[in-house]
Amino acid sequence: MTELRSGPESRVVIIGLGVVGAALADELVLRGWTNVTVVEQGPIYVTGGSSSHAPGFVFQTSPNRTMCQLAQRTLDKLDGLTVNGEWVMKRVGGLEVATTEERAQELRRRHDLANSWGVPSELISPEEVAQLWPGLDVSRVLGGFHTPTDAVVKGIRAVEFQARRAQKGGAQILEHTEVTGLQYDDVRVTGVQVRPVQPGDPSETVDIEGDPSADESAEASEVIPADVVVTCAGLWGPKMAREMLGIDIPMLPVEHGFGFSLPVDSLAEMDSATEVVKPMLRHQDHAMYLREWDNRIAIGAYEHRPLPVDDTQIASAQSFATTGTHPAIHPFTSEDFESTWREAQDLLPELRQSELEDSMCFNGIFSFTPDGGPLLGPVPGSPGLWMAQAVWVTQSAGVGQVMAEWITTGDPGIDTHSVDLTRFDPRVTSKRWAREQGEESYDEVYDVVHPKATTLRMRGLRTTSFNDRQREAKAVFSVANGWERPLWYESSAERGQPMLGDQPLPGRGAWAARHWSPLAAVEAHGLRNSVGLVDMTSLPRLRVSGTGRPGRDATAFFTSLADDGLLSRTVGKSPGSVVYALVLNASGGILSDITIARTGPDTYHVGVNGNQDRTWLQERMRERGVDLTVEDVTSGHFGLGLWGPNARRTLETLVDQDISNEAFRFYRCGELSIAGVSTLALRLSYVGELGWELYAPAEFGGYLWDQIMAAGQEYDILPVGRRAFESMRLEKGFRLWGADMDRSNTPEEAGLAFAVKGVAAEHMEARGAPSKILSCLLLDDPSAVVLGHEPVHAVGADPDAPAVGYVTSADQGYTIGKSIAYAWLPAELSTPGTAVEISYFGQRYPATVTPEPLLDPSAERMRS
Repeated sequence: MTELRSGPESRVVIIGLGVVGAALADELVLRGWTNVTVVEQGPIYVTGGSSSHAPGFVFQTSPNRTMCQLAQRTLDKLDGLTVNGEWVMKRVGGLEVATTEERAQELRRRHDLANSWGVPSELISPEEVAQLWPGLDVSRVLGGFHTPTDAVVKGIRAVEFQARRAQKGGAQILEHTEVTGLQYDDVRVTGVQVRPVQPGDPSETVDIEGDPSADESAEASEVIPADVVVTCAGLWGPKMAREMLGIDIPMLPVEHGFGFSLPVDSLAEMDSATEVVKPMLRHQDHAMYLREWDNRIAIGAYEHRPLPVDDTQIASAQSFATTGTHPAIHPFTSEDFESTWREAQDLLPELRQSELEDSMCFNGIFSFTPDGGPLLGPVPGSPGLWMAQAVWVTQSAGVGQVMAEWITTGDPGIDTHSVDLTRFDPRVTSKRWAREQGEESYDEVYDVVHPKATTLRMRGLRTTSFNDRQREAKAVFSVANGWERPLWYESSAERGQPMLGDQPLPGRGAWAARHWSPLAAVEAHGLRNSVGLVDMTSLPRLRVSGTGRPGRDATAFFTSLADDGLLSRTVGKSPGSVVYALVLNASGGILSDITIARTGPDTYHVGVNGNQDRTWLQERMRERGVDLTVEDVTSGHFGLGLWGPNARRTLETLVDQDISNEAFRFYRCGELSIAGVSTLALRLSYVGELGWELYAPAEFGGYLWDQIMAAGQEYDILPVGRRAFESMRLEKGFRLWGADMDRSNTPEEAGLAFAVKGVAAEHMEARGAPSKILSCLLLDDPSAVVLGHEPVHAVGADPDAPAVGYVTSADQGYTIGKSIAYAWLPAELSTPGTAVEISYFGQRYPATVTPEPLLDPSAERMRS
């Protein structure tokens, strides 16, 4: 939530009139905020950005629930609208075909995803595919995935309808007007500096740095006063952020080949008014899509090499005004399109007698981010400044609604953690990183991407001080916040056989076995039965400190958050205390969960979930006029988790202090001298066992790893990777923010009421009984493993009935010998003993709601 300067009378300036800028202006006006100005450097309504050439495919199904919701909102808003008698959107449906068994399996997964998120869908036979797309050669097609409510959206018409309605409601649109800078007072943004766009030298078509108008004097500019500024600049967003804000945003414009066939006989009766009748067609085994376009077939190619576009390769507004060539359209690279065209001819025999219409083909530019999501929300450190970047037509109107809600009420209305501008660690978001990750995102648009997969780009960017030791132990790594993080250690094979409870670990399905090893079971048993060492360095951590004086009092700040119900409980009363708390919004939604250790009279060590938490804390400080020191101590320090029944025996040989249970209690912290290294020790346990989190400067990391491993040798200590860690936290019932709960869930719904005290507890009680509950399920078959986002069905329900819930996270519990899944269920189905079914690639896995935690309900193991 960001402070509002006033209300509906606020002066809002939106930069860019693409599908996002137009949607946002419309949504603000619909909410009574009519003092809105949209600044567009091109003409209206064909502005020359990506919105002006996008093919308009809106497929709602996504592994990301928020992206699905944004697409659903987009279609719901645009449904039935017309501009000058012409349709804005057609629900022709979507059709994805499989020509390989791997893709056929993926379509079954997508059907499950659609079921989880409430998107109507069906799996169909090759014969049914042929009925939906007459003329398609289905001899190689194994099946299809049909989503009848998906649609084609005409981007230009969507812009025009929403922009015109915004204008009618009082918004002003300035075309051919370029933003040259932002103005600030001491606190917040106050205005947007603009100047008219003048045609330039016709020979200047691409090189922005050579723009003949770039050196015009400041006197040619004027300032539009503003209380709120939203950058919806599309392709120009990275350049604007770099030049006006001094930051690199993780966004990469990339060229995408788009071709048109010559007119084909089967579409001879089609015209521009009809344009498209058949479903949008995706042939993802060859990274391509097809659709009717009047009397032609239009084809998009993702199979070609990434073609990243630098700032200087995007034509300026002056060039657009001079030449009429859209900045988001580049010359067609036919050599990149050859394989796509051949495959299109193979799939559609009618095209074998056709050719590409060269004069119509082009490379269109779209924006890509490392995870494929947009960049939304307030810009840190610039009150009043917002951003809505890297948004495709698919999510456009939905993003407009969410941004309008966020700006006018402080609450976006849906979970936004996966699309928040601040979700990426600023320490890694360089221009090169954005390029590398953006190219990988482009490469994977139509790939079968496993939910546990990790990036292959810029590996080794951040390594911990234990990295060489981990490699010696044959660690297999993934990436977290840029850090190389061990998943498991191949050396664990020497420690015994993988077990599930007291039985040999059964094999798991091929999909669930990817990015996993049975050695996770060996490591989990080793830690549970003796002691294990876990690298926790990638866990983001902050040091918050003050002086205890007014305005510099960290304790008073945290107390004020609790008093306002924004923190679920207050901090401990004395140094050495540790509390687990939830960060809440005004509606009780869980924005994050954090651990606050009071390390001094006015100094705190705060374990957070990422950069979003740091940004949230700093915004609250600014609102309260609090001047505290907030340091990100993740870099430059290491983190280790030492846990297991023999953790104390291991550690006490290395310290002089008394670390008995009486002297160093659970949920306490203190400085320990471990083998001569001053170390912050927090007696916490995310795995449910006795032990400590240990933090110290990175230069001591290798030494301390060796000392701890040597001290634990007699107890068969072993390094433990993330896969074992994930299993153990599920056995203990510990929630993972961003997976098991988010801002759309309240503490009582998520089973975290124990962490709510004071004002937040009063608010919780006033909300009454929850209608949905995060529930623990045990699958009947311990060898059946699901991964998350699978739909959950009531037993005995009609096979075509909508899902009643969905899985959040799951794994085998190697100690308890069962397969575990946490899922959101209606309250009436959350009673222990209730039988449900989980759909997994079309199969139904029986499961039962079970009391939790599954392991050590009395918590004696970690408190002893």
